[in-house]
Amino acid sequence: MKKILFLLITGLTVSVSHSQEVSDAVRYAQDNLTGTARFRAMSGAFGAVGGDLSSMSVNPAGSAIFSNNQTGITFSNQSIKNNSNYFGTQTSEKDNSFILNQAGAVFVFHDHNPNNNWKKIAIGATYENTNNFNNSVVSVGTNPTNSIDKYFLTFANGIPLNIIDGLDYRDLFYDEQQAYMGYWGHIIDPVNANDPNNTQYISNVPAGGNYYQENEVYTSGYNSKLSFNIATSYKDRIYLGANLNVHITDYRRSSTFYEDNNNPLEARETISSLRFNNNLYTYGNGFSFQLGAIAKVTESFRLGLAYESNTWYDLYDETSQSLYSTRKADGGPDINATVNPNIVNVYDSYTLQTPGKTTFSAAYVFGKSGLISVDYAIKDYGNTKYKPTNDAGFRGVNNDISNQLTNTGELRVGAEYKIKQLSLRGGYRFEGSPYKNGTTIGDLNSYSGGLGYNFGSTKIDLAYSYLERKSNPGFFATGFTDGANISSKLNNISLTLLFEL
Repeated sequence: MKKILFLLITGLTVSVSHSQEVSDAVRYAQDNLTGTARFRAMSGAFGAVGGDLSSMSVNPAGSAIFSNNQTGITFSNQSIKNNSNYFGTQTSEKDNSFILNQAGAVFVFHDHNPNNNWKKIAIGATYENTNNFNNSVVSVGTNPTNSIDKYFLTFANGIPLNIIDGLDYRDLFYDEQQAYMGYWGHIIDPVNANDPNNTQYISNVPAGGNYYQENEVYTSGYNSKLSFNIATSYKDRIYLGANLNVHITDYRRSSTFYEDNNNPLEARETISSLRFNNNLYTYGNGFSFQLGAIAKVTESFRLGLAYESNTWYDLYDETSQSLYSTRKADGGPDINATVNPNIVNVYDSYTLQTPGKTTFSAAYVFGKSGLISVDYAIKDYGNTKYKPTNDAGFRGVNNDISNQLTNTGELRVGAEYKIKQLSLRGGYRFEGSPYKNGTTIGDLNSYSGGLGYNFGSTKIDLAYSYLERKSNPGFFATGFTDGANISSKLNNISLTLLFEL
């Protein structure tokens, strides 16, 4: 990847070179179950049901099921708890947030001409917060074998000493910057300090003991989607629809890694403790489209088929980092080092293509008393790509994506039972791991329930959903890849107000 000219603003530098990771791609490729309370209460199993503002996010033909104009707004409260187990030490973190989850409207235009088989056209627009990134994970434990020194060694080995020692931080590529941090923080030293072409490095972290480590990751932000929908019905038996979607993302991550050891001191100065801080800000927008169809096989039985295209994101990254270390020799005082370039790396925009999805649906409607619905969606995470694909850096991470990610299935089952104006709902959702190893991010299980009341032209719906997922993400993607076992449990309460116009 080529470097471009630096922007001449103090503390700000512009570059193309940055090490995107597989986990970054997965973050924007994964879907979260969002939308109206009715939709969430039935675990999103609406591909063949339609008639709900959020059903259009699964199958755009769903808006043609509406009989009347409708508008609605949904608020959600999300609470997430992350339990971390790192070499037997348990820690727990909670995060709570209140958001505007969904808002939208559908307008239905009927054609009462008996000679026209196309009975109506529906036009809609919806906004959804498709992913809430507000989260915190803290992992604490004693690693019996590995130190973060491997992170800096992996980046540094192969880079000439005169690059790390002779250039300013802002003039370096991403991998060179990581080597720079380790070198000036005295985590690593060159094998031959007198050779400017030296490309091999050794660790200054003493071996032969345990390493106490703390890893804290705090994230915030959102993914949102604005959809424009059009749908029609043929003889009120076949429904066809399409969506044009605009995606907006704003993601911030602040992480800090601390390590110390009480390994035997040596005659040379070795690291006794360090703290490595990293900040990432990613923002941008994307585009996708959807096509869908619903068929009434009988008055009660419906089938649905929907396709969601790849999403093409145009993204920007900004990063900053700092490192603080303490080293000492046997019998000597503490020596502190600070590496804080006070630089925000602003990277040139890049394209991320997330995979498309195909959803097969079936539903059985018991007249006006209720329904049962099933959706099954297929998505190949291995098709995620950074572009341009001929870029050397992107080619490497795209190979990692192909090798690590896989095709997954998502099952959603929902049911609704009506007692006059009261509706009772429930659902279940399962999604397989996007990783071939099944552990970096594990399988997802979710249960939901809710109720609604129809006042006539006004409806109110309430839903509760519970989600659990286990994961084992590495603290770093390169060199030092040890990580904690994380068990995440998410509780969500959603309230929807609907109005017929």
